[in-house]
Amino acid sequence: MSFDSPSRFPAREQVLVRGASDVERRFMSAVYRWMTLGLGVTALVATAVASSETLLLAIVGNRILFYGLILGELALVIWISAAVNRLPAAAAGGLFLLYSAINGATLSVVLLVYTGASVGIAFLTTAGTFAAMSVYGTVTRRDLTGWGSFLFMGLIGIVIASLANLFFRSDMISWVVSCAGVLVFTGLTAYDTQKLRAYARAGGGAAAAPVSGALSLYLDFVNLFLSLLRLFGNRR
Repeated sequence: MSFDSPSRFPAREQVLVRGASDVERRFMSAVYRWMTLGLGVTALVATAVASSETLLLAIVGNRILFYGLILGELALVIWISAAVNRLPAAAAGGLFLLYSAINGATLSVVLLVYTGASVGIAFLTTAGTFAAMSVYGTVTRRDLTGWGSFLFMGLIGIVIASLANLFFRSDMISWVVSCAGVLVFTGLTAYDTQKLRAYARAGGGAAAAPVSGALSLYLDFVNLFLSLLRLFGNRR
C-alpha cells in the first residue's frame, strides 16, 4: 500500500482522500481509544498482581505458569493479527483486552524491580515520545515506507540479542539492546501511525481493523517504555 502524501495522487484520488478525512479521523480515534483502554487494563492488572503476594507467588514464582502466560500472549498477538479480516469487532476487542490483562500480569515484576519514581518518569517520557512521533507520522509529507525494512531488521536483532543474553547475562548486551529498542520502537511509532492512517484513507477495511491497529501501537508503547526503564530506571 502506498503511503504517499495526497499531493502525489491524481486529481480524482485527491478528492477521494479529502472525502475520506472523516473516516480516517473516526478510525484513528477508535485505534487510540482501544490502545488507551489496553494500557489501562495492563496497568491495573500489573498493580493488582504486584500488590498481592499470593498472585505474585502464583504467577512469577511458578516458571511453568509464567512462561505459559508469555506463550499465551504471543499466540494472542498472532491470532488477532492473522484473523483481523474474519473476527467481529467485539471478539477482537475481547482478545485484545485479554492480551492486555495477561501482559499486565507478566509485567507486574517491573513494579517490584524498579522504584515508583523510575516507573513514573519512564511512563511520562514514553508518553511524550509516543505523542511526538504519532504527530510526526500524521503531519509529515515524507513517505515512511522505506523505514519498514530497517525497523523490522532492527526488531529481529533485538529479539535475537535478547534471547542470547538469557545465557550470557551481559550488562553490555542489555544496554545495547535497550538503546536499540528506544530507536526501533520510536521509529515504529511514526511508521505504524502513518501506515494506519493510509489504511483508513483507503476505507478502513475490516470491522476489527481498529483493534489490530491499537495492538500495533500498544506494542510500540510498551516496548519503548520497557527500553527506557531498563536504560534509566533505578532499581530497588
